[in-house]
Amino acid sequence: MSKNVFVVQAFWDEEASVWVATSDDIPGLVTEADTAEKLLDKLKVLIPELMELNQVKFSKKEPLFFDLKSQVRQQIPVFS
Repeated sequence: MSKNVFVVQAFWDEEASVWVATSDDIPGLVTEADTAEKLLDKLKVLIPELMELNQVKFSKKEPLFFDLKSQVRQQIPVFS
């Protein structure tokens, strides 16, 4: 497996109606988008930029990946 795999956490902010993404692996990564697809598009741009700015070490000879781990809490109606 590549050493260039970084973990990004995402959760749905019900109050703001947006997906929020952060990462302990990528300093400064905090972003949001109104859909999961838009969030992925933003992450593909932001991650390399932040890694360069923060001088995060990674092999430029191997592809760069991120694992997006998401959390959604959904209320389920209970029938009596």
